[in-house]
Amino acid sequence: MTDHPHEPTLPPDELRTLFLFEALNDAQLARLSEAGRVERRLAGTRVYEEGDPATCFFVLLGGTVAMSRRVQGDEVEVSRTAQRGVYGGATQAYIAGEFSQLYMNTLTAVTEAEFFVVPAEVIATCVREWFPMAMHLLEGLFLGMRATQTIVGERERLLALGSLSAGLTHELNNPAAAAVRATSALRERVAGVRHKLAMIADGRLDGSQLHDLVELQEDAVKRSAAAPDLTPLARSDAEDAVADWLDEHDIVGGWDLAATLVAGGLDACWLDQIADAVGEENLESAVRWLTYTVDTELLMCEIDDAVNRISGLVAAAKQYSQLDRAPHQTVDVHDLLDATLTMMQGKIPAGVRTVKEYDRSLPPVPAFAAELNQVWTNLIDNALGAMDGTGTLTLGTRRKDGYLIVEVGDTGHGIPPEVRPRIFEPFFTTKPVGEGTGLGLDISYRIVVNKHHGDIRVDSRPGDTRFRVYLPVDQAAPRAAR
Repeated sequence: MTDHPHEPTLPPDELRTLFLFEALNDAQLARLSEAGRVERRLAGTRVYEEGDPATCFFVLLGGTVAMSRRVQGDEVEVSRTAQRGVYGGATQAYIAGEFSQLYMNTLTAVTEAEFFVVPAEVIATCVREWFPMAMHLLEGLFLGMRATQTIVGERERLLALGSLSAGLTHELNNPAAAAVRATSALRERVAGVRHKLAMIADGRLDGSQLHDLVELQEDAVKRSAAAPDLTPLARSDAEDAVADWLDEHDIVGGWDLAATLVAGGLDACWLDQIADAVGEENLESAVRWLTYTVDTELLMCEIDDAVNRISGLVAAAKQYSQLDRAPHQTVDVHDLLDATLTMMQGKIPAGVRTVKEYDRSLPPVPAFAAELNQVWTNLIDNALGAMDGTGTLTLGTRRKDGYLIVEVGDTGHGIPPEVRPRIFEPFFTTKPVGEGTGLGLDISYRIVVNKHHGDIRVDSRPGDTRFRVYLPVDQAAPRAAR
């Protein structure tokens, strides 16, 4: 321990006022009083640091402290409290020999704080001597729970990753397949353009005619880019008119060409310009050349759209995972919700309608963005499970009393009143055996309440269940340990 201003000890009567020691007898209190000492730490200083040898047991006497863990190099705050009597440090000293005795987290004094400090070996000896049966029960509970949480937590993460990966792969496959198909068709159209151009330019047309034809090509490209979306009935009528024009001019397979020409915004009046430019004897080659031109432009637009969709999905995946971003940042919750929906799109049944009721005027909020995405994932997943493939999923945002509220609603079977008080308990689940671990809502509760100092509430009845997440709008960023 480093030197800090301290008093020699804390009297037994004062120790008895701490909930951890209130049931000890006089001799036990005297032993702890003699072995311990009072220490003060300045605001912003570390009481102990994760990974260091766990040499002391700390009990908070006054002030505010924050507990944090290191996650892939980032300092993540897990709790903050000013409750007198809370403890930390060498809390597993009684399991000596079972695993390395290191501090499992970092404790930081947010304000000036005072602690009752007991050496780890004293706590270990006292627990083993005073509570032998309880020690064995705690030892088994601790080691068993740690193993269970490790196994179940890994399985939960693998299931979540597999589900999201399957959804993302499904969403990526559609535009990727479209791009492949369009690229294959484009290769054929380009070959057709070269062939027809050779026929047109083999000396049959003079320079003036070629010039007019090239101008028509440029005009066709412009019309294709600005082609309006027609209703099925209007498209059918337009294709009939163009096909009739092609048949009247003895162009073979006119009906097949008509669909492409209409999709490119061309009509019979425009086709008259081709006849005027090249004459009847070269009309069919010119029309087919221009049709290939329009088809090529449409295919390139299709490829561009597919690539943009892929790029959008990748961007959504980065937004969801918060790759290359600080763990705590000011975020727009609507971006997070949209990214989560995109990642889960493959998991949303065809019979479920998604409704967004966003208040886009809401300000950004300070948050751990990647972890909020985990909350949205858990709530949306539960909502989808409750609807059995049919219903309405509603995502809404609003502001009330200094909080930004995110609401996830579903039209499923609802949560029975008798189990509602237990839904945030770890390992509690209403799903059939093997289909749920019972950790989703527990994790969500800890992320929202402990890390963001917010709240999760639920209202439920058959046909209308709503989870509301309350996030402080003006919450200061959690203090990073120094």
